[in-house]
Amino acid sequence: MTYEVVIGVEVHAQLRTRSKMFCGCATTFGRPPNSQTCPVCLGLPGALPVVNRAAVEMAVRAGLALNCTIGSRNRFARKNYFYPDLPKGYQISQYESPICEHGWIEVVSGTGKKRVRIRRAHLEEDAGKNVHDTGTTGSRVDLNRAGTPLLEIVTEPDLRSADEAVSYLKGLRDILMYLEVCDGNMEEGSFRCEPNLSLRPQGRQEFGTKVELKNINSFRFVKDAIEYEVKRQTKVLNEGGKIQQETRLWNLDRGETAVMRSKEEAHDYRYFPDPDLLPLDLEKEWIESYRATVPELPGNRTNRFVSEYGLPESDAAMLTASKGIADYFERTVRLFDHPKTVSNWVMGELTREVRQSGGSFETSPVSPERLVSLLNMVESGTVSLKAAREIFPDLFTSGKSAEQIVEERGLTQVSDEETLEKIVEDVLERHPAQASQFKEGKQQVLGFLVGQVMKASAGKANPGKVNELLKRKLSV
Repeated sequence: MTYEVVIGVEVHAQLRTRSKMFCGCATTFGRPPNSQTCPVCLGLPGALPVVNRAAVEMAVRAGLALNCTIGSRNRFARKNYFYPDLPKGYQISQYESPICEHGWIEVVSGTGKKRVRIRRAHLEEDAGKNVHDTGTTGSRVDLNRAGTPLLEIVTEPDLRSADEAVSYLKGLRDILMYLEVCDGNMEEGSFRCEPNLSLRPQGRQEFGTKVELKNINSFRFVKDAIEYEVKRQTKVLNEGGKIQQETRLWNLDRGETAVMRSKEEAHDYRYFPDPDLLPLDLEKEWIESYRATVPELPGNRTNRFVSEYGLPESDAAMLTASKGIADYFERTVRLFDHPKTVSNWVMGELTREVRQSGGSFETSPVSPERLVSLLNMVESGTVSLKAAREIFPDLFTSGKSAEQIVEERGLTQVSDEETLEKIVEDVLERHPAQASQFKEGKQQVLGFLVGQVMKASAGKANPGKVNELLKRKLSV
């Protein structure tokens, strides 16, 4: 039997607010356990929640960027379940009236661009975290995360492969990071993705039984987990078994999924409107005022980089994946109007150094101005391209100017024609046989003669000038 894979994705994106969703506690990552808590996020009796305005604003901006309809009237609900990291016994979320609905984004699939529909995006608070230390018999609870504002974004079941799911997740993450509403850090849990998938016989319209996958903190693991689960479900169905609706964890060490619990339905959570929070009424004018704050998003910026700068689409996509890289590129191009050259340096030498240093393009010690000073030296022939690449790590770490590093290392390129002419003439006198061979049509010996000139000049001769002079001399 041939099966079609049907995938939907839920993403929990932590919003970049300074305080929690319903209280004033900080959301800083990595603080000592239970040091960022108060009666509200601890669920103590009598503590009342207050909505974080900044979280609502971020949700609206995200919804507009995701082409959603923003609900002018929405309300919070209690999602009831018991777990040790949920001290209230319920999670404040949104159910019947989410803040964002009916959106979409475009992703790149195997057949080109594809529109993935977003069913809803709603605000909710995060739960705490159970801590299971190796070598201990019990578990502990850290409630620093409890109450952290999340935007849960849910797609329709529009994805048909692991690659499409990863493409969607990368595109969504890029958008949220461009908006600066989420830092996208998967390792710290700021961007948590939970694919759910099912199989159905090819050509059938009815959906199969879906399985939700959790505990995935990288795009590579998303791909691996989905592909494993597709193989597992295919085997079960081909052997006459039935897929159970359940939640499964991705076991990285074993490279397989394992049952966590049976999958709950909405009615299992007994949703009801939170009596401590009034309905949230958003005026249309207020919503529209945020549309102007949505920046040019990655997809549109990619298209513009291709049309405006003449870049290959692969270059444009890589440059626009991060707002920091795209901004750096455009600032540099304004100073040095050679887009492809700038693209090569930004994607190559600069990206390598930024990653190795653990920094960012926004804080790069090589500013666009410093990079352009080096590129100008290459263009003018003051330094060779090879030498420029060799000194770039020093430019990145030393704080010295490109001119200073070139001078200290004695890498200034010889481009003076009179000086080079003497070296070329000397080389031709010492290698008459090769000179004759070139004149007889053996073009390949030119490389040998260029090499001899470079050797005689201790590598400082301008290769372009050397080629030009040799051809001129040999054509006489």
